[in-house]
Amino acid sequence: MDTLMKDKPVGISRTSTCSHGDVETIARQRTITKRGIKSRHAQMIAIGGTIGTGLFVGSGQALAIAGPAFLLLAYIIMSAVVYGVVTALMEVSTYLPVSGSSSAFYATKYVSKSLGFAMGYLYFYSFGILVAYEITAAAIVINYWPNNVHIAVWLTIMIVVIIVLNFMPVSLYAEIEFWFASVKVILIVGLLILSFILFWGGGPSRDRLGFRYWENATKAYIVPGAGGRFTAFLYAWAFSSFSFFFGPELIVFTAGEMQNPRKNLPIASRRFSYRLFGFYILSALAIGVICDSNAPNLTSASGNANASPWVIAIRNAGIPILDSIINGGVLISAWSAGNAFLYMSSRALYSLAVSGNAPKIFAKCTSYGLPVYAVGASSLFPLLAYLNCAADSSVVFNWFINLTNTAGFTSWICCIIVFLRFRKACAAQNVLPPYRSVTQPYASWFALFFVIMLLLVNGFTVFFPGRFTASQFLTSYIGIPIFLGIYLTHRIVFRKEPWAYPPSEIDLVTGVHEIEADAARWKEAEEKRGENNKWWAKLAVLWE
Repeated sequence: MDTLMKDKPVGISRTSTCSHGDVETIARQRTITKRGIKSRHAQMIAIGGTIGTGLFVGSGQALAIAGPAFLLLAYIIMSAVVYGVVTALMEVSTYLPVSGSSSAFYATKYVSKSLGFAMGYLYFYSFGILVAYEITAAAIVINYWPNNVHIAVWLTIMIVVIIVLNFMPVSLYAEIEFWFASVKVILIVGLLILSFILFWGGGPSRDRLGFRYWENATKAYIVPGAGGRFTAFLYAWAFSSFSFFFGPELIVFTAGEMQNPRKNLPIASRRFSYRLFGFYILSALAIGVICDSNAPNLTSASGNANASPWVIAIRNAGIPILDSIINGGVLISAWSAGNAFLYMSSRALYSLAVSGNAPKIFAKCTSYGLPVYAVGASSLFPLLAYLNCAADSSVVFNWFINLTNTAGFTSWICCIIVFLRFRKACAAQNVLPPYRSVTQPYASWFALFFVIMLLLVNGFTVFFPGRFTASQFLTSYIGIPIFLGIYLTHRIVFRKEPWAYPPSEIDLVTGVHEIEADAARWKEAEEKRGENNKWWAKLAVLWE
């Protein structure tokens, strides 16, 4: 569906550079990050960061409220939306995959300093808070197996491991995260195969499920009739979106540390999209087939495998032990997601420093390319998890989590704006990017429409008569004024800066020649290796 134009130079319509966006000059003055992330690492890190507790456990709540048909439809639409976001981001990041690249970096370069500033800090605090959230989720999952260990002990173990992993060289971090993500992928594939077997009655109970649970494929929510069914779909759609957050952005964060990014970024985005469609759409279909949407445990607040539609189906089929295996997969998912979020939080701070929006010390790296001060600062966020050790403090923790509820929607809207401004700049300056998706810019406009809608209806249930509470309203929407406050504060301080750079003045030159030279070196190295490993490369596509 996408095209990668090989061996074509990037057209540059001018030789002068602009004062804004010249962040590569800043980066060269410091030790920069190292390119230790391989293509297979980036693909699995991105898909692994997307496959989390939302797919294994949280999907059950959407199934219970909306029914199997609406759950499947919600995942299909969200997969299409994410495809529009990821192909847009890949076009932008493939053009200039420099050290410190992030969606916020490109916002600073192609839109305005204020947007880049707001996006950067949105990523920094959102990812940091989500590390604490995933660590807490992992500790809750452990309680699926009876034990008398205090939750603080489990929290400490997971915090230490995640922080240690993030202080390792990026190549080692990426390899470990690759295997974390691989376990989740294997688990999903195994569950899909199991669902197919149960569909035909191959379980111990010999109960052939077929599409029995699709007899009531849709449900009504809050109000009866057609209006209630629409409300149920809207709830499932908004709820399911949280399972997809930040997968596209994670690929962009790895771009500055990826080997041969001009070639590998488009490959990573395509394979990410295909796997995303396969895993989520097939999983939504499988869940609706094997689990009754009226099962009581689906809406429990346990947070572990007890609320998983997969586990409910397995227990009904009379399969022993497998529920504990799934709970182990949920634990790895939460742990892996926390690991990825800490990586992104630290790289968001590093990117802010590179672009001049954070103290310069956070741009300094070790000899092996680790932004050590940025990682150290982001490593303070996991300590928020200790707030869950006391009931009173957990209320404060929940308020922190509320700040991130709309972060994914806000990020995607900004990412699409960045892409559209980049496209305008390329058209104005007659620049031909090395990668263009045939679905763009139409896929971006499609995604933008639906993401804005989802942002606005995220907490729509509070507007029904008798359902409004101030706490629920703030829970659903407080992230929006926080982001706007950061953006507008920067705009006021730097009021002389333009709201958006004119397309003809956007800097599309600085750093491009270095990236092209780097791509040429990688190509020459690949040609020297010759044809010896071609058979292995074809086989590796199945896994990479």
